[in-house]
Amino acid sequence: MEAMKIMLVDDEERLLQTTKKLFNKMGIEVITTTNGEEAVDLINKENIHVVFMDIKMPGIDGMETLRKIKKENPLVEVIILTGHATMESAVEGLKLGAMDYLIKPLSMKNFLEKAEDAFEKVKRQKQKILKACRTELPVAGRDTENTERR
Repeated sequence: MEAMKIMLVDDEERLLQTTKKLFNKMGIEVITTTNGEEAVDLINKENIHVVFMDIKMPGIDGMETLRKIKKENPLVEVIILTGHATMESAVEGLKLGAMDYLIKPLSMKNFLEKAEDAFEKVKRQKQKILKACRTELPVAGRDTENTERR
């Protein structure tokens, strides 16, 4: 399996840079952006596995960005970060497919734990898909032999 990549989407530049440095020190590649439009565009280009994303951003907000990400890339795990937590936004985010909903400020330890959980989930999902594909593929030669004999 290829190395995991994280995307951080937040309009707080300081948070992006601090968190990126931490993940980079651990050997995790991080892509950052300050808006939802660019995040949706970068997901496919950069083969992102996990997204940490704010709700309140200029342009399209985090919920709309989440909706678009999950529609195009259902295996990408999205973790919502917000300093403006409400029960309604938490429920909406989880219904739209967010893996978790976290309230800022977030400790770096918590960031790392959530990233590890998300990586494991992505890994399990991909292994499950690969296993299903292998069991559904016909063994080379078997089907053609049976067809030719009939």
